[in-house]
Amino acid sequence: MKLSFEVLEVLDAIDRTGTFAEAAELLHRVPSSLSYLVQKLESDLEVNLFDRSGRRAKFTHAGRVVVEEGRRLLQGAEELELKAKRVQHGWEADLRICIDEILPFDAIWPHVHAFYDMNMETRLRLSREVLGGTWDALITRRADLVVGAAGDPPNLPNLVTRPIGSMRHIFVVAPGHPLAELPEPLSMETVARHRGAVIGDTSRELMPRTVGAAATQNCLTLPTLAGKLAAQLEGLAVGTIPECLATAPIARGELVAKQVFGMRDVTHFYMAWREDETGQAMRWWIDRLDSPDLVERFVSHLYV
Repeated sequence: MKLSFEVLEVLDAIDRTGTFAEAAELLHRVPSSLSYLVQKLESDLEVNLFDRSGRRAKFTHAGRVVVEEGRRLLQGAEELELKAKRVQHGWEADLRICIDEILPFDAIWPHVHAFYDMNMETRLRLSREVLGGTWDALITRRADLVVGAAGDPPNLPNLVTRPIGSMRHIFVVAPGHPLAELPEPLSMETVARHRGAVIGDTSRELMPRTVGAAATQNCLTLPTLAGKLAAQLEGLAVGTIPECLATAPIARGELVAKQVFGMRDVTHFYMAWREDETGQAMRWWIDRLDSPDLVERFVSHLYV
């Protein structure tokens, strides 16, 4: 076999960083060793992976295919290693926990402290995703356990979901925004005439979605909930904000709450995992977080 995991990791690093030099730094190697591996693979396969006609080498179509399919192979190999270790020891070598952007990240620290106090060797990998990206992380195996996933669960074999609470959202605008003075309730058609603020869905395979915005509305897409709130405080756009975050700005007169006819104002959240891939560490976290009022407890962390 002419392909190796080593060269696939090199191609993945080059694609993610953009240059051979930066990829070498990421992999703690010298650039010449990366060039050698790539050129050898091109020679062995008799395929040009890079177009070197310009000042900067770019992947050819064939190179792009090798990178994308290679990532699947690397991911599969990593999963195989993890599964073998789980079966042998019961405690996972790595546990990936994804917490949705809607939940305060700081609320997870007491649980992390308690987990490390057990002196287990499981390495935690905490991540953030947005909207459908949280479910997507479970589907694509970027996460073993997701906390705060919203909306209907995907059709996934052996998927286990637990309701962990709900959150109310408030439609708010800056005091100087044209919608601030209009009589309530506002219609969705009226709202759609103004720029909306939305958080970018981080899904890779699932269809990206938005919440609280009309299909025809011009939207400003932000990477985080904090960025969305900031844009609305600036009067750049309008939209819904979790009540726990909107209460203080409304009390200070920095935002104005408006009722919108037909706009959903409550979101329900889930914790989810694959039942056939539950090791000791996963079970510990499930037992720790499996509560119908988890969202409320996480949100209360904002006021501590």
